[in-house]
Amino acid sequence: MGIDTGNTAWIMVSTALVMLMTPGLALFYGGMVRRQNLLSTLMMSFVMLVVIGVLWAAYGYSLAFGTSQGGFIGGLNFAFLNGVGQAPSDVYGSTVPHLSFMSFQAMFAVITIALVTGAVVERIKFSTMVVFSILWITLVYGPVAHWVWGDGGWLASLGAMDFAGGAVVHINAGVSALAVSLLLGKRRGFPKVPVEPNSIPLVVIGASLLWFGWFGFNAGSSLAADGLASSAFVATNLSAAAAGLTWMALSWFHRRPSVIGTVTGAVAGLVAITPAAGFVAPIMGLPIGAIAAVACYYALIFFKNRLNVDDSLDVFAVHGIGGIWGALATGIFSSAAVNSAGTDGLIYGNAGPLLWQLVSVAAVTAYAFAMSWGIGKLLDLTLGLRVKETEETVGLDISQHGERAYGGMF
Repeated sequence: MGIDTGNTAWIMVSTALVMLMTPGLALFYGGMVRRQNLLSTLMMSFVMLVVIGVLWAAYGYSLAFGTSQGGFIGGLNFAFLNGVGQAPSDVYGSTVPHLSFMSFQAMFAVITIALVTGAVVERIKFSTMVVFSILWITLVYGPVAHWVWGDGGWLASLGAMDFAGGAVVHINAGVSALAVSLLLGKRRGFPKVPVEPNSIPLVVIGASLLWFGWFGFNAGSSLAADGLASSAFVATNLSAAAAGLTWMALSWFHRRPSVIGTVTGAVAGLVAITPAAGFVAPIMGLPIGAIAAVACYYALIFFKNRLNVDDSLDVFAVHGIGGIWGALATGIFSSAAVNSAGTDGLIYGNAGPLLWQLVSVAAVTAYAFAMSWGIGKLLDLTLGLRVKETEETVGLDISQHGERAYGGMF
């Protein structure tokens, strides 16, 4: 097939939408930390655009989408964009330039590692986080993306479904975030010293940008300006709305309708619908989002208040748990009538898809946790993971970057 100009325009717009999600994530995360750590938090998201942007072209894309090496990882045939040109790929996105598909996928890699930073803000060394991101994209993201999305990837061959990144992005990031946060240890004073967000308006702006960009994330994964993209678009919006509404109701039931809680709920809904968006009827976004909000709300309380795990911005509770539910929901609600590349799920009497989704969840969870722990431990023994106590006290904006987010005293 040749290039379709409408599809090409849509994939390029979607690429830009997904790119905007990373600055949106920076604001979402940045508003939730203390004032003396705002710039550090923004920087840890933004730096991924420049670091991973280079690595993806050099070899990251090839590891994820190159010629399969036993179903585990791609070869280096696309290294430095060799063979990635204006013509469509024979395998990926057959109606858009190969360069456009590569760029679209780059933005997924960028935001996935940016998500991980939310678990370790306010105490990790910036230099170590940069090195961690390089090793993580190479050793964790590249292989997992190949398993699920690469031609010949072993999970794809089994029949596991992941339309836009439930396993590749959210489970991968959430589980990795949990591993590194456990390795890093708690912030000084946690949980006795409360952490007051420095700017809830920034959190709302960031969440709004994430919701906006997520239409490119999910609907863009159709790789065409077609009915499937429209279906994924509507499912995405319904899931976010249902989850935000459910989280607001839960927080209201327990105390008051929290602003941060409501926008976090919407993000949880977006996470959960990601793997399912192009495989389920749009109306299924409602139960998927509502259940995601309940699961993530109580997971957050359990991990933070019961286990005292200091995952700073609840990356595992929202992205890990939300991604796991979304992957399983795909096996429950998927419909071949929506997407012929999928199969009818459990509600249509077919338990097979749910089984393969369970295998996918288990494999990605185990691999991401073990590898992230190993990478983090290696860096802790060599470069050191954590800033000094005095640096943590004064704040990472000054100690790591020599700048203040706002003038005057902290």
